[in-house]
Amino acid sequence: MPTPEQHRVTVDGVRIRTNRLVLRPWSLQDAAAALAVYSQSEVARWLAPAMEAVPDEPAMTTVLKQWIDQCSSLEAPAGRWAIELADSGELIGGAAVLPLPPDGVDLEIGWQLAPAYWGYGLASEAGHAVTHYTFTQGVDEVFAVVRPRNTRGIATARRVGMEWVGETQKYYGLTLQVYRMRRGDLDMPGIR
Repeated sequence: MPTPEQHRVTVDGVRIRTNRLVLRPWSLQDAAAALAVYSQSEVARWLAPAMEAVPDEPAMTTVLKQWIDQCSSLEAPAGRWAIELADSGELIGGAAVLPLPPDGVDLEIGWQLAPAYWGYGLASEAGHAVTHYTFTQGVDEVFAVVRPRNTRGIATARRVGMEWVGETQKYYGLTLQVYRMRRGDLDMPGIR
């Protein structure tokens, strides 16, 4: 579970802030920094839907353009954000709230960090932040879907405060572990 310090979440227009992180919309200028995250096979291999490691900066620019275009057609709270360290502005990963297939009714939260930033509680802080944001938008529950062997993703979902609800093949045509959090289960006092 996040610490009380990590529970502090503020939403400032399109930015979501915690003590250590700023989540902001992606821009095409992020391609080089994003490549440092999404070129890593240990990051890309766990994404659903499946995504190959991004090979170079032009390919990363194409992915970012797709994400930015996708966000323009999504209704809040759905979206994608770059994750930056609040103290330095260094881009270290990405987070998302996206409608799950096949019907787009369920909302999935997701997070990815560059491996150099694993083990510091930053992924759970980002997951907690997007969950807070989503619940301020009137959503009652969110899901995280994790590949069964992704032990880091499973541990992060639990640290966010999500509860395991079972295994399914409903989403993305993959066998996935499903974690859920309901609005009443999140520690809402930190929202400002």
